Amino acid sequence: MKKFNQFEPLEKQLAKLQNQTRRTFLKGAAGLGGALFLNQLAGIQTAGAAGAHLDFSRDPKSPLSPLPPQFPAKAKRVIYLHMAGAPSQLELFDYKPELAKYDGKDCPAEFLEGKSFAFLTGVPKLMGPQYSFNQYGESGAWMSDRLPHLSQHVDDICFIKSMYTDQFNHAPAQLLMQTGSVQLGNASLGSWTTYGLGTENQNLPGYIVLASGGALPSGGKALWGSGYLPSIYQGVQCRSEGQPVLYLDNPKGVSRGARRNVLDALNALNSDTYNKFSDPETITRTAQYEMAFRMQLEATDAFDINQESEATKLKYGIEEGKASFAKNCLVARRLAERGVRFIELFDWGWDSHGASKQDALNLGFKDKCKQIDQPISALLTDLKQSGLLEDTLVVFAGEFGRTPMKENRGGIDNAALLGRDHCPSAYTVWVAGGGVKGGYTHGETDDMGYEVVKDPVSVHDFHATLLYLLGFDYQSLNYPFQGLEQKLTGVNHCRVVSQILA
Repeated sequence: MKKFNQFEPLEKQLAKLQNQTRRTFLKGAAGLGGALFLNQLAGIQTAGAAGAHLDFSRDPKSPLSPLPPQFPAKAKRVIYLHMAGAPSQLELFDYKPELAKYDGKDCPAEFLEGKSFAFLTGVPKLMGPQYSFNQYGESGAWMSDRLPHLSQHVDDICFIKSMYTDQFNHAPAQLLMQTGSVQLGNASLGSWTTYGLGTENQNLPGYIVLASGGALPSGGKALWGSGYLPSIYQGVQCRSEGQPVLYLDNPKGVSRGARRNVLDALNALNSDTYNKFSDPETITRTAQYEMAFRMQLEATDAFDINQESEATKLKYGIEEGKASFAKNCLVARRLAERGVRFIELFDWGWDSHGASKQDALNLGFKDKCKQIDQPISALLTDLKQSGLLEDTLVVFAGEFGRTPMKENRGGIDNAALLGRDHCPSAYTVWVAGGGVKGGYTHGETDDMGYEVVKDPVSVHDFHATLLYLLGFDYQSLNYPFQGLEQKLTGVNHCRVVSQILA
């Protein structure tokens, strides 16, 4: 390390010394992608420590340039519908007439031995399906009468009835489903998607999150975080009512030109700071300012559903002036049309324990089904009619399933409020469009809907399959962090579920 120069200002010498530390060197290396983002996105040429222009226009990790795919991509974008709280597969998709025969009987001991439950105690009673099932479409897929609109789309849907997880509490199970790990600090599926595919629309975030149901999911904002990936890839939570992002409009008396001048000044300061300290988050912050500036025009248009006809809003079941899952579905379609890569809708309120009227299978559950049935049906209809369903992957999932046993929280069997406890050993998700088989059912559970008996699919298998449909090998899509090549699937053994591919 060089000694101090008595003829050079101390502040300048300290900056030089700091730039020679190992930590700053690593930060500088990590900041190359950020430098490219600033160079391409904001039009600012970032200079290196020696003043040389850095040209990263062919850097594969540029946020604006996709990584080289390993496979022909079947899907260009994802609309992920996460029902937070875990809807009961036994009341929606996994028809079990045999379970109805044992309704009210004591649960067999082998169902309880070695199992962990959130609230079940003692010997609970088995509980049959609470709603009628019918077969629909040419595929003859079984579906509950709670979803009359969605049932008309079964020939476009691929049901995976053999999903399982090793988590039985909401937050860790949601984290596993969204980030591939129960630990905080990992990159979400949406972040990996935008990291791999880049962005199609430079005036909107590549990853947008919409929430409904009155609360955020138990896993919180970590479910759409970027983790160890640069924060430019994290999901941007927007509102479907009012301004998409708070304070998006300019304050009174501030023109767009004045805002541009302010951003140019901030960009110059941030560029100078980056040249001194090479912190990639400096570039990310600049990129966020620039994105917000362009979103003032594009986002307002994308979220303005008043541009849609009254017939369209009626088709989605939208109630005027009310934020809802229905409105989010229509916004999701508009975002997909505008090239947003990953659109995620979280809908809270599916934790059907039967502890109250709101979460009882025989009461509040019916309302939740009604809230999502028509909007999802309308979304699939619009995507199919426009041709977008061919390269848009629609995912419907919770974080685990529900037990075939009736919940008896505190040992009390409440006959008026029916509920089921968390069940990690078997649940159903479905996917549509984007290169999957329509009218196909993969996997099978036992007669009670309790355990997978055919073609099990782990969360990591599911992730590997989604990445494959997007054109990526789950082992090759990685990012260096803390001495490891980090992956969505981690170090877990997994496979692509090839049976569901079209």
